[in-house]
Amino acid sequence: MSEETLSHLDKDGRAVMVDVSEKTITKRTATARSIVSLPDEVLAQLIDGDLQTKKGSVFQIAIIAGIMAAKKTGDLIPLCHPLGLDNCNITINLNENNEVIIDCTASITAKTGIEMEALVGASMAALTVYDMCKALSHDIIIKETKLIAKTGGKRDFKRA
Repeated sequence: MSEETLSHLDKDGRAVMVDVSEKTITKRTATARSIVSLPDEVLAQLIDGDLQTKKGSVFQIAIIAGIMAAKKTGDLIPLCHPLGLDNCNITINLNENNEVIIDCTASITAKTGIEMEALVGASMAALTVYDMCKALSHDIIIKETKLIAKTGGKRDFKRA
């Protein structure tokens, strides 16, 4: 059994960027999900599955914000490698509990994974939904953000 270690610490416990120079270039994908709970006064404003404000469509602007954030992940998280995404796709839907489900899937052909970009994209889209709806209520809750799946790296992952 191998001993797991934190990849961003050297043997002396100092922060380091992971050296990926010897890694193989592969196609890598990751999907992350954020869930936003909207109170009734916000849900009452839904028209055809979206919220329209003076600033525009809440969900469409959240999608754009999420994609923009995913592209900036290397600037936001100190030890993340700066990556040029091959693709980033964000979908926003309501589930049976009237929660906003934000899925962000990012892909790249590179030496390092893309899960942080997917997590940042989903998170920023959720924050944008909050920002655009906060005038209606401050009872909006960003419940969770989690990795759903990743492929192409040392080990694939899929949440059950």
